[in-house]
Amino acid sequence: MLYQLHEIQRAFLTPIAAFTDLGSQLFSNPFSPLAYTPLSRQIAASYELVHRIGKEYEKPAWQLPTTEVGGKTVAVTERVAVAKPFCNLIHFERATPKGHAADPRVLLVAPLSGHHATLLRDTVRTLMPEHDVYVTDWIDARMVPVSAGPFHLNDYVHYIQDFIRALGPDVHVISVCQPTVPVLAAISLMAQENDPCQPKTMTMMGGPIDPRESPTQVNSLAETKPFEWFESQLIHRVPGRHPGVGRRVYPGFLQHAGFVAMNPDRHMQSHYDFYQDLVRGDDSDAESHRRFYDEYNAVLDMPAEFYLDTIRMVFQEYQLPRGLWQVDGVTVDPSAIENVALLTVEGELDDISGQGQTRAAQKLCANIPAGDKQHFTAPDCGHYGIFSGRRWRTLVYPKIAAFIHDHA
Repeated sequence: MLYQLHEIQRAFLTPIAAFTDLGSQLFSNPFSPLAYTPLSRQIAASYELVHRIGKEYEKPAWQLPTTEVGGKTVAVTERVAVAKPFCNLIHFERATPKGHAADPRVLLVAPLSGHHATLLRDTVRTLMPEHDVYVTDWIDARMVPVSAGPFHLNDYVHYIQDFIRALGPDVHVISVCQPTVPVLAAISLMAQENDPCQPKTMTMMGGPIDPRESPTQVNSLAETKPFEWFESQLIHRVPGRHPGVGRRVYPGFLQHAGFVAMNPDRHMQSHYDFYQDLVRGDDSDAESHRRFYDEYNAVLDMPAEFYLDTIRMVFQEYQLPRGLWQVDGVTVDPSAIENVALLTVEGELDDISGQGQTRAAQKLCANIPAGDKQHFTAPDCGHYGIFSGRRWRTLVYPKIAAFIHDHA
């Protein structure tokens, strides 16, 4: 019922958002006489603020048309390398200059945790000049017909294994946040099977390998609420206007409400600053606000089975670090990994995956030679800072690039 009420609200807000968008343009466009009336900037700013609060945010485009390879600007083509019901493996195909040596192939595993994979745009942009990049682009569950079946955490593990095998044994896997858990499981099972397509390296960034280490607010919620609460309060069925009608999901709008509730004062201040920037005519800061919230407000529905599995198996029962996780009857054993180099990355100020949660992989992967294991804690760096922004580009990326090239 809650999802239906949300759809009714969206139907009510859509004409308001369209009206305020038009009003903002009428009072700001230099070709409009209303833009030269008293208080036009304040009126235009108010209209745009209401428009952005009320509009529906679609999945953003990757917007990565070019990159630099060997000091030359080359075109980038976004191509679907592997298509699955719940995920497309996207290849950012570069038109490399003639004679350029093959760069390391990287599988970047994006989180299935509310936001679209485009949240890793800066990660991809930074990697592309020196790497051949593939990204898991998860599909909004409300767009997947019920006939495609359910999607569990174990299915995520199988997807990762399929993608690794499709890219060959020379691939380097980078997982960001939530997928560190299924990625470690996928590679562990491949090692247990002596799979010849095991990757060369795996980089784990800011993920809950062992949430018992330095618990955060995210961990506390999972621990203080019973499993039945998550199923009864957060799971809803997709309503009629979407292809996935009838599918049980954790709706994106509920996830977004949770994101905002973690730092409400910061978001209110950000919107107030945006209004002031518009009034002052500070287009640069205003555009930065638009870009951030175009991404932040674009959310997707998660399959209910996957979300509930994650709550129970990762955050309540700690099955991976306790050696209790079974996939198709086989217990996941990270100590079986011997020939895959490991790099773990954490942010000093990460308030989503606390310090030690990702580093736990170092202990679990006991049989990787010490010379093939590294850890890096990024100073003064929060969760998003380890894969996006200045600190990602200047502190974290050089460590990852050197690690990959050392093992290429």
